Amino acid sequence: MIDPTTYDELKQIAARYPQPRSGLLPMLHLVQSAEGRVTPEGIEACAEILELSAAEVSGVATFYTMYKRRAVGDYHVGVCTNTLCAVMGGDVIFERLKEHLDIGNDETTEDGKITLEHLECNAACDYAPVVMVNWEFMDNQTPESAVQLVEDLREGVEVHSTRGPRICTWREAERVLAGFDDGLADEGPAAGPASLLGLRIAEERGWKAPATAAAAEEGDA
Repeated sequence: MIDPTTYDELKQIAARYPQPRSGLLPMLHLVQSAEGRVTPEGIEACAEILELSAAEVSGVATFYTMYKRRAVGDYHVGVCTNTLCAVMGGDVIFERLKEHLDIGNDETTEDGKITLEHLECNAACDYAPVVMVNWEFMDNQTPESAVQLVEDLREGVEVHSTRGPRICTWREAERVLAGFDDGLADEGPAAGPASLLGLRIAEERGWKAPATAAAAEEGDA
């Protein structure tokens, strides 16, 4: 049973959109924040508020991999195993973590702290190999640093992402993805040196993007 506070917040999300069904994705994140996964009760609540069938909501929840049907631990640790990260060591990191944590893909440690999953490209190839914790970047990882990372998380050590805020719990992160501010948006750098290298070179050499025809006409006016 979805608690009344969460139900009211689901209705708040739906009310943000001209077409309420557009709010389904953040609503499912809120369900995960409250329930730890997408539960049948959460699906029914979303369907009722949006006037959809449970099958329609379930179809969305099972399409996107960020929505989980099994309980997730306090920290979702995702290891990118797509091409560049794999070549740079992502596969080795994933194997090391499976061995160290004694779990397989999409499984959770007995203490409920860590859920491990191999992920596809996280659009951070300039920092490969990349590990994500609750969707925050941990860049330029090694097998050793990844093991230290999960141990710090399990022991309650405060961990900061490479290009973002300190790491919160998975449920807290899901609430942010539902659109509720946690006050950490401005904590940590927004971009790292590798991402900004092209901009720095352009500034040093005085390079500028060519003006569009519309901009030229505006300048002549």
